[in-house]
Amino acid sequence: MVLKQKVVLRGLARACAVSILAGAQLASAQGSGPTLTPQNSGTTNRLQAVSPVNSDVVWASGLGGTFVVTTDGGETWRAGVVPGAESLQFRDVQGVSRRVAYLLSAGVGTDSRIYKTVDGGETWTMQFQASDPNSFYDCFAFWTPKRGIVQGDGLNGKFPDLRTTDGVTWEDISNNLPPAFANEGSFAASGTCVATQGKRNAWIATTNARILATTDAGETWNAYNTPLVGGTGTAGAFTVAFRDSRNGIVGGGDFAGTGPAATAISSDGGKTWTLTNTPPVTGAIFGLSYVSRFGEDDDGDAVVVTGPAGAAWTSDEGNTWFTLPGVTGYWAVAFAGPEDGWLVGTEGRILKISFSDR
Repeated sequence: MVLKQKVVLRGLARACAVSILAGAQLASAQGSGPTLTPQNSGTTNRLQAVSPVNSDVVWASGLGGTFVVTTDGGETWRAGVVPGAESLQFRDVQGVSRRVAYLLSAGVGTDSRIYKTVDGGETWTMQFQASDPNSFYDCFAFWTPKRGIVQGDGLNGKFPDLRTTDGVTWEDISNNLPPAFANEGSFAASGTCVATQGKRNAWIATTNARILATTDAGETWNAYNTPLVGGTGTAGAFTVAFRDSRNGIVGGGDFAGTGPAATAISSDGGKTWTLTNTPPVTGAIFGLSYVSRFGEDDDGDAVVVTGPAGAAWTSDEGNTWFTLPGVTGYWAVAFAGPEDGWLVGTEGRILKISFSDR
């Protein structure tokens, strides 16, 4: 679903770095905050998705057919544009290695496409292009380098989702999913409207604040309600992540609103959800990611959430929250490990976020 922003997103590329570092130092002085380090992506196009392979190799993607990749943990980034995709918006990316990655362009009709590189971004092969003029694909996620799933906005009462089992061809699995409500889809905000875990589990967050869940790699699905507000066109569940087969978190809100964003957690594989304490983020959370445990005394797992209006983190899955001062305009976040995470956003900005062991 296209995000028609009614919120002014001002890039703070230069002045922001000082504010971010000062905020990080303040949080660290309080004994709880991460280190935040701005990095140079090599592009000024908005970046909307990020996919760390490990602490060294990270892929990100965005507008203008843009992808960026680093092989040294972000010390240097290489930016490129996929030939023939200059007008596309790569709203999702999946990194596999320093040579292999997938890109998903979210757009109307034939602008929804999947590309793959096997030579580090030197060349790209288009694997899929939507044929229905009303199609709009939002995000994808992978269980393995060759097994993945794609979520699309509902069409004629069905989610036109796709699946690959060989990393090359994509099959239609729309008949496997629950019916789609009128105008129900997902938000192509940060590439995290789909989450995979283990060998066969996956969850999809929808604009109607539902979670669609499978435990058999997409053969069968169930739909579950969350307590988030949805179904208005600008509000719903935007992003979902699971740290194991049972425990997960979903984030959302209303990207056109000025009220607080919301998160909810599940401990039964997504069947039931409970609102957490309110995160200190206005509007909607576009992306979130588990950090993994970084302290033996923590009650739960750490999570970082981000959206155009701000970012925050929690060490206990939403019971207590800490603002990341000065961090605005970042759409996506992902971690390779506690000390190696990245936020990406407007004007090509990339921010490395590191939680040190305590």
